[in-house]
Amino acid sequence: MFKRLSIKLATVLISGSLLLSTAVMAENTNIAAAASLRFALSDIVALFTKQHPEYSLQVTYGASGKLSHQIINGAPFDLFLSADMQRPLQLEAAKVTASPIQAYALGRIVIWQADETAPALTLADLIRPEIHKLAIAQPAHAPYGKMAQQALEAADIWQQVQTKLVFGENIAQTAQMTQSGAADAGIIALSLAKNPNITRDNYSLIDASLHQPLLHGLVLTKSGANNHAAKSFANFMQSAAAEEILQQHGFERP
Repeated sequence: MFKRLSIKLATVLISGSLLLSTAVMAENTNIAAAASLRFALSDIVALFTKQHPEYSLQVTYGASGKLSHQIINGAPFDLFLSADMQRPLQLEAAKVTASPIQAYALGRIVIWQADETAPALTLADLIRPEIHKLAIAQPAHAPYGKMAQQALEAADIWQQVQTKLVFGENIAQTAQMTQSGAADAGIIALSLAKNPNITRDNYSLIDASLHQPLLHGLVLTKSGANNHAAKSFANFMQSAAAEEILQQHGFERP
């Protein structure tokens, strides 16, 4: 009898230690991601964690320039998903990266109004007097804001809209400013305009030839050099499944 109890107790202890080992093996990773990815990345993370329940991903969204500055100054992000290639290159130059830089998406910008009944606008329409405020992301640290400026300059209306401009800290805040009525129109990411919680296709696509390509790049940081979750997710971002989700949200193949 005592022998049987000993065997049962040993089985329980072994099972418990296996569960404990699984819990210990579960790995967290902190991701810094461009605000334009907010909706697409949410879907990608959900699919990834469904396939890899052993990993836990925490995502912080913001302007690529500000996030890269935080990483250079020691912020504990394991993986950086930028809205451009310039910021990952800056991290590389600062010697805080642990992998090659990979392009994973190409973004587009659109002109959007919160009023669903209003006709779609062209760049030339933005100088009209009824457009009192125009929202764009801050060009100094938001790639989508920089491309908005380039498009306005290419259309030769940058100087004419100076008194109308209001700036969002990132492209998600720019969309929120437009949605709230703080701006009559906004130049935002197509990936945000396609989200049904923000708009119902009330936007006009800006010709990509009017600005530099919005090529998005990702890179592992030194903090994530030995983080299996970060490495696995970086690889997943190059998968057909992730690419399909990105395209559903308005991104193009890089």
